[in-house]
Amino acid sequence: MKKFFKVGIPFALLLGFTLGSAGESEAATKIVTFKNCTELNKVYKGGVARSTSVKNKGGKTYYKPFVSQALYDANKKSDRDKDLIACER
Repeated sequence: MKKFFKVGIPFALLLGFTLGSAGESEAATKIVTFKNCTELNKVYKGGVARSTSVKNKGGKTYYKPFVSQALYDANKKSDRDKDLIACER
């Protein structure tokens, strides 16, 4: 039992710190406003959707959009058909 505390507890703490820091790096992602759809599609081929539940009004698309409410809000001007997906392809 003592061996578990000597080995198990530090391992669990190390694992907790490793998993905790991964979520923090995602939250620190910079929100970019793109000039136009050509620039946005270089980074996000399928465009940017506001949520996972939105439906495309424009018909069939070739790529699945990246989902991010903050990124969509920053590039809302690029959503011409107002279906909550900016620059879909």
